[in-house]
Amino acid sequence: MTDAVTPTPSEAVELLLAGNRRFVAGAPRHPNQNAARRAETAPGQRPFAVLFGCSDSRLAAEIIFDRGLGDLFVVRTAGHVAGPEVLGSIEYGVSVLDCPLVVVLGHDSCGAVAAARAAVSDGVAATGYVRDVIERVTPSILAARAAGLTHEDDIIAEHIRHSVDLLLDRSRELAERVAAGRTAVVGLSYRLADGSARLVTAHGLPAETRVPNPAT
Repeated sequence: MTDAVTPTPSEAVELLLAGNRRFVAGAPRHPNQNAARRAETAPGQRPFAVLFGCSDSRLAAEIIFDRGLGDLFVVRTAGHVAGPEVLGSIEYGVSVLDCPLVVVLGHDSCGAVAAARAAVSDGVAATGYVRDVIERVTPSILAARAAGLTHEDDIIAEHIRHSVDLLLDRSRELAERVAAGRTAVVGLSYRLADGSARLVTAHGLPAETRVPNPAT
């Protein structure tokens, strides 16, 4: 797959997960990270995916998916919470840059999720603008509690699903592109210890083309 050909949503997912498999195996290729690529992308960008992830310092998208310059349009916030500016940035990625894929990337041991759980269970309120982050995560915690989910991995997965659903609910642009088959939105959960990213949820991918989890 080259920049001359825009990948389908399914191909874009496979590009990411193939890179993650290389990262997990300790055999990255470091594509598109040289001087020639820098010069090639200087006039303009043609990323194949919008990566909306947590700001955690251990989730460097180009590293864990073994990609390079111009491959990913990255938007990051603590706990991958989405306010108007985030939604606008994601819409820019799909409407202006025509990315065929939007990824919500969460991870285990997420501090924002842990703080929201504490706020719900113990009434521990954050201060300052951190409180805004916690309040945006809280609906996911309440949904997980209502579903009887108690394991951390399940709660993280619920927050990822909630974030994906929120993007599709709030962004008409994104929802219409998914309905038309032009864009897919997927949720991935990253494991800090082994570096693997597994598929949690997907919208806009045909069932027969969905990519197996790299850990399976």
